[in-house]
Amino acid sequence: MSYFRLGIVCLTLHAVGCGGGEDGSTGIASDDLNAVPVLSVETLVLALDVFEDAIEVTGTVEAVNDATLSAQSTGTLESIAPLGKYVAQDEVIARLNQDLALASLDQGEAQVATAQAEAELAQDIFQRQEPLYQDSIISTVEYNELFARLRRADAMLKASEAGLQQMRKQLANTEVRAPFAGSVEQHYVQVGEQLSPGISVIRIVDARRVRVVLGIPERFANDIEVGTTISFSAQGSRAALKTGTVGFAGSTVDPRNRTFTVEADVPNADGRLKPEMIVEARVTRHRIDSVLVVPRAAIVRDEIGSGVFVVHHEDAGIRVSRRRITPGPMYAGLVVVANGLAIGDEVVVAGQNTLTEGDQVSVEIQYSRLDTEGIPQQ
Repeated sequence: MSYFRLGIVCLTLHAVGCGGGEDGSTGIASDDLNAVPVLSVETLVLALDVFEDAIEVTGTVEAVNDATLSAQSTGTLESIAPLGKYVAQDEVIARLNQDLALASLDQGEAQVATAQAEAELAQDIFQRQEPLYQDSIISTVEYNELFARLRRADAMLKASEAGLQQMRKQLANTEVRAPFAGSVEQHYVQVGEQLSPGISVIRIVDARRVRVVLGIPERFANDIEVGTTISFSAQGSRAALKTGTVGFAGSTVDPRNRTFTVEADVPNADGRLKPEMIVEARVTRHRIDSVLVVPRAAIVRDEIGSGVFVVHHEDAGIRVSRRRITPGPMYAGLVVVANGLAIGDEVVVAGQNTLTEGDQVSVEIQYSRLDTEGIPQQ
């Protein structure tokens, strides 16, 4: 053997301790040779839960009360409520020049006063002359003339009162009033412009209650009805979900996109949902109470089927065993376990992909529940 090869052998023997120490040992502890690696996992303790299967769609927000108000009279716009102002129901939010209407009203009130006086005089004369007619002191012709005068006076009074009512209406038409409480969202005209009936003046919106409008694919037509629960949030928002119930489910399908319309009215006191906003909605198809649910990620599949790893606390340590299960309905990150598990079983929900039957583990985190997306929560 050459000196080169001999050196390699000696170095190798020295590296593994072949030469031994002074006490003749190999340098490797026997406990290290027998040590079993302990894997860290996270677990979920099973309890009865609620499972909801749902449809995820996008929709739009509409205000339940959203009105564009028009002028009902001709005139010059004198005032208009500022944008963003919150107005009460029946509050004046725009006003046209009222000079002509006020003058007409004064004239009408004078006409009514004159007609009232004429009617009272005619009534007084008729009442005084009627006994004379009964005593044949005045002729029938005179009596009939008195009665006709009374009727003409009453008719003139009614006509003047009707005219006065019309003039009051014309004055009211110079004002635009809020049909409901809300905020001023848009001006269509400016102060000083000449308006005529039908011209759009102002838009008012009450966003404290909104309506979410969704297009549901026709294949789910039998799953959605009035009263079905909907939860949603603004697209891309991390704000808490809002919840509402279906108040209208369309009975016809749009042939262009094969969807039917669903609407839900939702309280919106915080104003987070705004008209024309796009929302991401989750419509509940059906709900199952008192079932065992595990995260979809916890399920390990092989050629035999589906299973999970269950933790067993023993005197010698914590070990796992693989449990065969039958998955039920699935939605988002959740799976209903039809059979194979029981209440109180501790299922591995993180670290399961590196486990084998009988592995020893340490439980780093123990969870007690799942959120709606199948994420474990403590």
